Amino acid sequence: MKRIEVLIKPYQLDEVKRALHAQGLLPGITATELNAYTRGVGERMLYRGTEQIVDLLPRMKLEIVAHDDLVNRIVQVLVRTVATGRPDDGEIAIGPVSEVVRIRTGEIDEAAIA
Repeated sequence: MKRIEVLIKPYQLDEVKRALHAQGLLPGITATELNAYTRGVGERMLYRGTEQIVDLLPRMKLEIVAHDDLVNRIVQVLVRTVATGRPDDGEIAIGPVSEVVRIRTGEIDEAAIA
């Protein structure tokens, strides 16, 4: 099992969910709103007559726990869906998951994410 963590722009969330669902690759997802820094991406703004650099931009962090054999397909869908070619496209991080327990049923590991 793997955990896929994705940083995307907030307006891309619905499109990502639709794309993954259309491919049958959305067993479950967790979405968290946050602000993220990307080197070289930001904008200068005037606030009460003082110039400020805004470099913490709104993002959504998506977390998906998936079977190993689905990870590459999920990543391909994510890249196709959110890539714009700009420096602030986001990132995808993939890491191992040692154990999963579904609280409601007590199912463990593969059965818990099916």
